[in-house]
Amino acid sequence: MRAMLSTPAGLAGKVRDHLLRHRAGLRSRVYETAAFNAPSGPHEVVTVTAGDGVRLRAHVYGPANAHTIVLVHGWTCSLEYWYPQINAFAGEYRVVAYDVRGHGESERGASKLTTDLLADDLQAVLEATLRPEERAVLVGHSLGGMTMQAWAGRYPEQVPARAAAVLLTNTASANLINETTVVPPFGPEFTRRLPFLIGLLGLSAPLPLPAIGPIPWVLRRQIMSLAATGDIALFSHNIVRSCPASVRGRFGTLLSYLNVGEGARNLTVPTTVVAGEFDFMTPPVHSERIVEMLREAGSFDSYRILPTGHLGNVEAYEEFNVELARIVQAAFEIPAALRA
Repeated sequence: MRAMLSTPAGLAGKVRDHLLRHRAGLRSRVYETAAFNAPSGPHEVVTVTAGDGVRLRAHVYGPANAHTIVLVHGWTCSLEYWYPQINAFAGEYRVVAYDVRGHGESERGASKLTTDLLADDLQAVLEATLRPEERAVLVGHSLGGMTMQAWAGRYPEQVPARAAAVLLTNTASANLINETTVVPPFGPEFTRRLPFLIGLLGLSAPLPLPAIGPIPWVLRRQIMSLAATGDIALFSHNIVRSCPASVRGRFGTLLSYLNVGEGARNLTVPTTVVAGEFDFMTPPVHSERIVEMLREAGSFDSYRILPTGHLGNVEAYEEFNVELARIVQAAFEIPAALRA
């Protein structure tokens, strides 16, 4: 009887362990394109304890005493999403990347999911990985960019203390569902505005994303762009699939109601915004709104529109890396003669 009662729990544990190994395997795939593979050099694994006790996985790459770049990924991704940037910059800079709670190997926790909570997590990561009084270049993609805006609104005094410059890519501050164009138009009268309830259901649904049927094509067509092929498409799909469906749904609900207000106005250091010409998740209108806030705050640096969908730093990683290199060199005042 005891064995029969323990069987469901044991089976559930085996299934859970299998899924964990599968997701880890998706993040560690090997590609012909070297930029998408795990960095070859050593790295430090840092366990960051968030304010509510949740443990966050952080990796630190590159020379210990070099200037630091901090990378914050978006919804359904993980720190491996930043491999094209880590591989490009970890030889010269100290690069910090972490798994947002619930993603990758970070714990999810039981706290109510809010942008303030994510801002607290970012602050905990900065405190755990930066040297005393060190200022880093902060880079946020999608939800990562929203987290940085929330952080600036919640910790305005920390912006000049911890940030030398900021790069926000493929992100927004509010109204994601109202202004998304991820659903294609059905005719000339279609307004392209998605009813909130339908958008909420779509973002919060904990549906699996198997690599079968039309799923990879839909990801390219509606999240990236059809120009994203080969390893770019494979790498992106594997990273997104590595996120548990329940986490994707929970964070999708957060994004549905997202509003970080005017936190961007508190980004008082040079801040660059990058958008995707074919980004249906966060169309350029969102970036333009952030740029306007930065202009009014006097911290606007540059605005670029890349010919990509929502995953700009992967789809056009070489062009994105050129822009990031410019920002890093200016932030750390590296003389032109010493620049690559």
